[in-house]
Amino acid sequence: MTTDTVIEAAPDRVRRFIFEDQPVRGHWVRIGEGWRALREFRDYSPPVRELLGQAVGASVLLAATLKFKGTLTLQIQGNGACGLLVAQCTDDFRFRALARAEGEGSATELTPALFRWLVGDSGRLTVTVESDDSDMRYQGVVPLTGNSLSECLEEYFASSEQLPTKLRLVADENYIAGLLVQQLPGAREELESGDAEVTGPTAWEKAQQGLAAVPRGELLECNAEELLLWNFKAGDVRLFEGTATGFGCRCSTERVSGMLKSLGEDEVRSVLQEQGAVTVTCDFCNRPYTFDQPAVEAMFGHVH
Repeated sequence: MTTDTVIEAAPDRVRRFIFEDQPVRGHWVRIGEGWRALREFRDYSPPVRELLGQAVGASVLLAATLKFKGTLTLQIQGNGACGLLVAQCTDDFRFRALARAEGEGSATELTPALFRWLVGDSGRLTVTVESDDSDMRYQGVVPLTGNSLSECLEEYFASSEQLPTKLRLVADENYIAGLLVQQLPGAREELESGDAEVTGPTAWEKAQQGLAAVPRGELLECNAEELLLWNFKAGDVRLFEGTATGFGCRCSTERVSGMLKSLGEDEVRSVLQEQGAVTVTCDFCNRPYTFDQPAVEAMFGHVH
């Protein structure tokens, strides 16, 4: 394996890799600090937390395949205990996410059976890509027919992108980690036409074998160099320099203040009089923004 950088110290990074001279590419992600920051104002049960973490990792991996500035949104909707889950990632790898779940029980890990219980029997997975520079908006929807988020996303790529893709996604209380490998367009046609001489496993088969061989613990704990060196020995893998990723909710005091101004001074003062302060909580990160009387006075320009 060849790399163009030294082993990184920070865990919150996404990195691209390729099989040299082969039609296979991949991305690796590991997130620690940003994952904990995302949950600063929310508490999730262990299985919902794990599913949410996997969705965050998936959104970063999918965003890494974008070729333009924009936002990728991964959304799960179903009739199970987790009725809604949303994870968003921008082209500069700022992510945010939320899950709304009820009655998920006391389970401590996300098993295939519990995944099906959380998403229900009539759920769907929606991937939406929006460009910052144009009105372009793409949306792909597939039913949640797999027994894991990885399986559902593989079906999404097969049906919506026609791009053979395999994923591994894991998350615990401290870290999110993921690997994605894809067979590039044209590779399968070349094999089927007989133009490529096949004397053993193809690069795509080797990539899938390497992905399947990665233990959960290694995926959570190891850096990209170690994972690829230990588990992708059958291919000459080139690992590229990584890009930082982290939690980045779009809420702010300024945004909330602007929203309150749009409600009108009378409405805001009515809440202030009833409750002693005006508190607005962000739907995504659950961060509370509180405006007391001096803050409301300043908001409407009554400070002298």
